[in-house]
Amino acid sequence: MAEEKEFPMTLEGKQKLEAELEDYKMKRRPEVIKRIKIARSYGDLSENSEYESAKDEQAMVEGKIAQIENMLQYAVIIDNEDVAKDEVSMGREVTIKELPDEEPETYSIVGESESDPINGKISNESPMAKGLLGHKIGEEVSIDIPNGTMKVKILDVK
Repeated sequence: MAEEKEFPMTLEGKQKLEAELEDYKMKRRPEVIKRIKIARSYGDLSENSEYESAKDEQAMVEGKIAQIENMLQYAVIIDNEDVAKDEVSMGREVTIKELPDEEPETYSIVGESESDPINGKISNESPMAKGLLGHKIGEEVSIDIPNGTMKVKILDVK
């Protein structure tokens, strides 16, 4: 049997997924079922676009439920207790400055399922995070990114 993929995440990320799963099961699924029942009442299902649309939405909702359940089943909560306070690791916030003289930027390194780059949450699978993980405050790090290499200095880790 194939080994299942683990999903590293913060406790906050796991709680958000649990809330999302609850929303899909208790709100979205019943809404779709109601739409299907209404569409069935229109008669001939072979030419019923409302029915087809509701069935497509049901498949999407059930797929999303299965995806979230799988992620929660194989969730690995990140614990930073054994990692030095000044070391970049998952679940921590890191402030970096691109060298030679860019403005400081702050990112939280989170699991893939929590990634939200627009809001400063980068996946541990991203090139930036991979390049930073394990390094400490004050270090200058060369990070391989899709369009070359960037050099950054780690200013702070929280």
